[in-house]
Amino acid sequence: MRIDPAPTARRLALSGLALAAIGAVAASGKAIIVKLAYRHGIDAMSLLALRMLVAFPFFVLMGLWATRRSHQRLDWRQWLQVAGLGFSGYYLSSYLDFLGLAYISATLERLILYLSPTLVMLIALVVLGQRPSRSQLLALLVSYGGVLLAFGHDIAFDGRATVIGSGLVFAGALSYAIYLFGSGQVVARIGALRLTAYASGIASVLCVGQYLLTRPAGDLLGFAAPVYTLSLVNGTLCTVLPVLAIMIGVKHIGPALAAQVSMLGPVSTIVLSVWLLGEPMGLWQSIGTLLVLAGVLLLGRGAGRR
Repeated sequence: MRIDPAPTARRLALSGLALAAIGAVAASGKAIIVKLAYRHGIDAMSLLALRMLVAFPFFVLMGLWATRRSHQRLDWRQWLQVAGLGFSGYYLSSYLDFLGLAYISATLERLILYLSPTLVMLIALVVLGQRPSRSQLLALLVSYGGVLLAFGHDIAFDGRATVIGSGLVFAGALSYAIYLFGSGQVVARIGALRLTAYASGIASVLCVGQYLLTRPAGDLLGFAAPVYTLSLVNGTLCTVLPVLAIMIGVKHIGPALAAQVSMLGPVSTIVLSVWLLGEPMGLWQSIGTLLVLAGVLLLGRGAGRR
């Protein structure tokens, strides 16, 4: 009896879409968790250390599982590459992002982070001499125009804080773009799961190490109870879950479609920020959000045609 592969393929595609959507929404929830935790008097460094302490055991298990599946050992050059990517993509970018969230709204933070694909395009132009297409340039203009509109909305409420926070988050987005560009150069040799697990594990050590070098370890036990609940959610549902869900989703539906599904991220951030944080949502911020989403969509389509 011959089994029709079509239903299986459809189920895999639907599960891939669902996982990519879950990953996008879960990752975007990180900003909401951070803003809620700040209400209990914790600072960025402590919150990041707690997040990575929760996530680290999961990254270790992912790394062990990926290592068992691969028979190729990394040489010292590859380890240096992984360490550099972990520093840029999961340590520095996260730290700058957490710092920035103390100053700006969760919605503006998410929109700025969505500039990372355009920054990767600019890095490729500088490093590899890859000239962007017309559609990519249009995506660049649309995306940055949208962020400027949202920036203008927020600056009317607190100009100095908006400038500082936006600068920090943009620096974090640039750091993550460096990670995306660098990982694209080495992922084929190392493997996506191993690269993610190793880089995230190294970043966890850096985050906790930074804390221990500057403050007594016992200070991590002195925060309000909600901080630890929020850190547990942040380290699992907003850190580990998105990594696995998006990775499996990309495997089933491909990176282009997964990138389009990821546009649920800013939308869910807006809904949650208005609902849970009481952040204002004006007309210009709404238009800016739509422009950023349109820019990401244009960029994804342009890349898919190359």
